[in-house]
Amino acid sequence: MHPILSLRHYTHDLIAHSHDHPQLVFGLSGALDFEVDGYGSQVRQQSFVVVPAGAHHACGSIDGSRCLVLDVPGDSWVTQSLDAHADASRRLLDSAARRSLDAGQSQLVNWLASSPVDDPLIARQGAVLLLASLNNTNPVALAGRRLPYAALDAHIEQYAAYPLQVADLARVAGLSSARLHARFIAECGQTPMDYLRNRRLQMAVKLLCDTPLPIGEIASRVGYSSQSAFSAAVLREFGASPGQLRRESGAKTR
Repeated sequence: MHPILSLRHYTHDLIAHSHDHPQLVFGLSGALDFEVDGYGSQVRQQSFVVVPAGAHHACGSIDGSRCLVLDVPGDSWVTQSLDAHADASRRLLDSAARRSLDAGQSQLVNWLASSPVDDPLIARQGAVLLLASLNNTNPVALAGRRLPYAALDAHIEQYAAYPLQVADLARVAGLSSARLHARFIAECGQTPMDYLRNRRLQMAVKLLCDTPLPIGEIASRVGYSSQSAFSAAVLREFGASPGQLRRESGAKTR
């Protein structure tokens, strides 16, 4: 079980996962790009993000970010610890949102961040006090829009032969890598690299069926360094080898 309160440092390394408990992430310094279920925001000082239980989320910080994280143990803990504030706290924890802190709440967050939060008593009592103080915060809308698939597809097609990375697609979409990853999971149910691989293989099938290019040449054009790796990828994706796909295509057109 995670500690209730913890101090965390985030870097450009992408974190993407979900967990079965609610979480609040409070900005202390720097800017943290954050996505919850495909909707994005940025966590800075005097703001925090609500991550409901089970919500897929991703985050990363280009220049580094320091945050106070509250991992809520569960609903029974909320009931036992928050008493009259429990219902309001549940409503807070049930909806993904970025919220702003007033001066008093921000002071409490900073005080807890400078306290020994690894002490179980301080962490438990501090979490209760912090949650109770947040029940009147106002949500700020999280940004959401469809990914620019046409632009992404055009970029993949133009540079299919090169070693494309998530950061390349993120630049096309105008998003951070963390936001792009979470947006793809929410909209497509797959990662950006899965999408990239699928687009390359779709291009390869078109070349196999519509041109007489050698299979090795097609493999190179869609970013595979070896024909064997390309053939294995095609077999996994389509259940047939490149040669079989080409022969089947020829039979259909005769």
